[in-house]
Amino acid sequence: MKSAPRIRPAQPLTLERLSDAAQEASIAETLKGWNARHDLWLFGYGSLMWNLGCEYSQRIPARVFGYHRSFCLWSRINRGTPEAPGLVLALERGGSCAGFAFRISRECVGDFMLPLWRREMQYGSYHPRWLACHTKKGVRKALGFAINPHSNGYCGHLDEEDRVECIVQGRGIYGTSADYLFNTVQSLEELGIRDHGLQRLAECVRARLGQP
Repeated sequence: MKSAPRIRPAQPLTLERLSDAAQEASIAETLKGWNARHDLWLFGYGSLMWNLGCEYSQRIPARVFGYHRSFCLWSRINRGTPEAPGLVLALERGGSCAGFAFRISRECVGDFMLPLWRREMQYGSYHPRWLACHTKKGVRKALGFAINPHSNGYCGHLDEEDRVECIVQGRGIYGTSADYLFNTVQSLEELGIRDHGLQRLAECVRARLGQP
């Protein structure tokens, strides 16, 4: 396997974390859209599908319309470094996205939200959104994370070849961008869903890594 060139954003990526107070304020604002008398639903389309980080009482296949799954977010800690950033998924406008809807007991929501925000919302790369998740059991209003296109982590301009190289080079504290991609494809296969774009990307990454 030839060595991958280092692909970086045109502008340096900042690593300024939101303070705990700012994250707690964001949580409070987001939870205004939740009826605390009921359990909370969460939509997972990437790593949350296989690593939710909390107990859940139900997991069902779901589809969201108006957003699609995209490797459009630089990862400079979890799946990469500032010198060689990887890529992770976010929801971008347009199309539709299949994933899982998780039912979180309302008694667990208070303890779950801050760890979730520290995982997903530290750098302001996402916007929390209440999404209409279509399931075989009806529509569920679920919390999901869409890309913040104004954050400096957004990289929606990359072409497919550069995305492949970024996924190949990305290695961070949670592992590689490549494994993140492969785990996402595997989780979708559990749903019986073939995401042709992701599968093509996975094939290109495997070829670049010299894997069968």
